Amino acid sequence: MATHVYIEDIGQYAGQEVTIKGWLHNRRSSGKIHFLTVRDGTGFIQAVLSKSAVGDELFTTADHLSQETSLVVSGVVRADARAPSGYEIDVKYFEVVGKSHDYPITPKEHGVDYLLDRRHLWIRAERQQVILRVRHEIINAVRDFFNTRGFILADTPIFTPAACEGTTTLFPAQYFDEQTAYLTQSGQLYNEANAMALGRVYCFGPTFRAEKSKTRRHLTEFWMVEPEMAYADLNDVMTLAEGLVVSVVARVLDKRRGELKVLERDTSKLEAVQSPFPRISYDDAVKILKEKGLPFEWGGDFGGPDETVLSAQFDRPVMVHRYPSKVKAFYMKPDPDRPEVALGVDVLAPEGYGEIIGGGERLADLDLLLARIEEHKLPKDAFEWYLDLRRYGSVPHGGFGMGIERVVAWICGLEHVRETIPYPRMLNRLYP
Repeated sequence: MATHVYIEDIGQYAGQEVTIKGWLHNRRSSGKIHFLTVRDGTGFIQAVLSKSAVGDELFTTADHLSQETSLVVSGVVRADARAPSGYEIDVKYFEVVGKSHDYPITPKEHGVDYLLDRRHLWIRAERQQVILRVRHEIINAVRDFFNTRGFILADTPIFTPAACEGTTTLFPAQYFDEQTAYLTQSGQLYNEANAMALGRVYCFGPTFRAEKSKTRRHLTEFWMVEPEMAYADLNDVMTLAEGLVVSVVARVLDKRRGELKVLERDTSKLEAVQSPFPRISYDDAVKILKEKGLPFEWGGDFGGPDETVLSAQFDRPVMVHRYPSKVKAFYMKPDPDRPEVALGVDVLAPEGYGEIIGGGERLADLDLLLARIEEHKLPKDAFEWYLDLRRYGSVPHGGFGMGIERVVAWICGLEHVRETIPYPRMLNRLYP
């Protein structure tokens, strides 16, 4: 039995006989030769099968192989500059492991709803595979960024008794003894407690937003990384956010150029993502919008079109800081010199991809925090534990959340976030 190898490592085995275990992606024939495109989860390769090499019986079997049949192929690796991977396999033997009949996703065009209904099969397509590989690299890059900088992973609950920002965008869940729990929309509040114990922390997991939004930027279930730092101010938060984004983009460019090429991504736009990022105040952002003819008034939050116009002014992410306090969460610290604005920041990705990071300095003053909870009509009892953080050794602290799917969409150059996660959950989609 020849050595079993993965397609991504095939270049190490030129001239040697190997075995590939995978699935038939496509097949075409030319007289006495079959060309089988085989995938194994790590890549795609063409296996060239001739009647003289495998005999009449196997050649006839190959003539009837259908899309997504699982098979084991053995043969000699041959360098070929014309092949997409630079290599082909001259087949000596193959065997069918599992048959596939009438595979529903054919090479012809299909509508998005048709494909989403068959997402469990759609992810086998080359484009979907490379997107998920980039996602994997982004997640690894995020973890490495924090792990090599002394941050401690301290994950936070998915079931929570109260909301970060009110319950209107939360999914309720029946808990024991007729209690209602909520699926978390952020780990931030618990992460603040973790930071008071461990100094620099991050949590990384699924979050849930019950927003009835149908935009290309929204999912109801998405993954978010949330660092939090004790003894940190808004500038510290912005510096950390900038460092993270630069590091993640550089990692993908270094490790996943092949995938970006399949996606036909213009990598020159990603190569421009270098420090320093432009930092503009909300006031400056409003001026830009008015100069560009948008009917925007000071005091509102930016919508998708506003963020697109703002980001179009720069060749890299832009940081917009000091939003009006009224459009920010109750826990955001007001600017001491100008209390009507909060010490928060949003990082807007270029090319119209919108907000990828939101965060800022937290409100460390107990009395002010109590007033904000009352102002937002939130149940004080549910936040007693959170208020304890201000009663027992409160310090300046801050952090942010970065949504993984929006980052994947931006780096891959995708039109919609539904392709950035294996099984997207949206307003009208809970299947498969």
